[in-house]
Amino acid sequence: MTGTIAFREPDAGILARRETIIDELQALLPEDALVHEARELVPFETDAFLAYHRVPLAVCLPETTEDVARVLGYCHENGIPVVPRGAGTSLAGGAIGQEDAIILGLSRMNRILDIDLPNRAAVVQAGVTNIAISEAVAPEGFFYAPDPSSQLACTIGGNIGMNSGGAHCLKYGVTTNNLLGVKLVLVDGTVIDLGGKMLDSGSLDLLALVCGSEGQLGIITEATVRLLAKPEGARPVLFGFPSSESAGACVTDIIAAGIIPVAIEFMDKPAIEICEAFAHAGYPLDAAALLIIEVEGSEEEMEAMLGRIVTIAETHGVMAVRRSQSATEAALIWKGRKSAFGATGRIADYICMDGTVPLSQLSYVL
Repeated sequence: MTGTIAFREPDAGILARRETIIDELQALLPEDALVHEARELVPFETDAFLAYHRVPLAVCLPETTEDVARVLGYCHENGIPVVPRGAGTSLAGGAIGQEDAIILGLSRMNRILDIDLPNRAAVVQAGVTNIAISEAVAPEGFFYAPDPSSQLACTIGGNIGMNSGGAHCLKYGVTTNNLLGVKLVLVDGTVIDLGGKMLDSGSLDLLALVCGSEGQLGIITEATVRLLAKPEGARPVLFGFPSSESAGACVTDIIAAGIIPVAIEFMDKPAIEICEAFAHAGYPLDAAALLIIEVEGSEEEMEAMLGRIVTIAETHGVMAVRRSQSATEAALIWKGRKSAFGATGRIADYICMDGTVPLSQLSYVL
């Protein structure tokens, strides 16, 4: 990301046909499923990236795969650009339309269609929120692993488009590692199914191509996701360090020792101060860097793993170790980290970037 997005010039021919296009789209969709009045379009002119605003020609809010197929077929025949949109939590500008484009929002497709515990799978519509899946299966002792910071609002279709991760990706992987199948509507309105409840497909792995394609290959309307058994317990622990380098070196040595916690999150001093002022999570303000390390398993497993981690941290000059003693304390530890975007947004504009760093260079990069 360079911090800029190059917008093309809107198609004058499409703009001239705006009223006709709106009338024809209304005929394809259920009542109240087309947004086209100027004031109603305002919420759709940007996403969480916030740096760029473009008012789309109209917004379609389909309720079924068939609705999506009809809209895409019509737009394909008439040369009208289409931009898929989930909850709008993207930080990459990917859900921003243009004056001659239709935004196709999947927020009304929010039903969990099937929970299949024997096959450890759930089939959901693309507008289902990330956390809703875990909440639906929690009483049976299962969960959906990917947990992006925006999981209260972000939707599965958007997660697949961006191959979203989250704090627990260290152990459980990102969306592509927890996705079994999708129902995909191609640009001409053709509906195809990729994958399914089986552990592995016998054909080309097109599912991996779709996951992370940012809506460029088609629009996902349904997803089959992997369900996992919940661990016996989980415990996040705060580690305060005298420098970013020492925190990075600690992470490198933990992984090198063959220890795979469920999550390791890093925060430098400015992030600690900003998030503490916002969330009041009890972070150590005298530390120059912070690690949140979460382990899971039985009580004996967690204690054994934490013992090894603390020993490694001590070799890197750890200043403070704070173990959560209750579910409330655990939630508070994570609240500060998961509030980072909002906390930073209160004080400044910023650019968010994802980097991939070899473990041996982590301390140097930090």
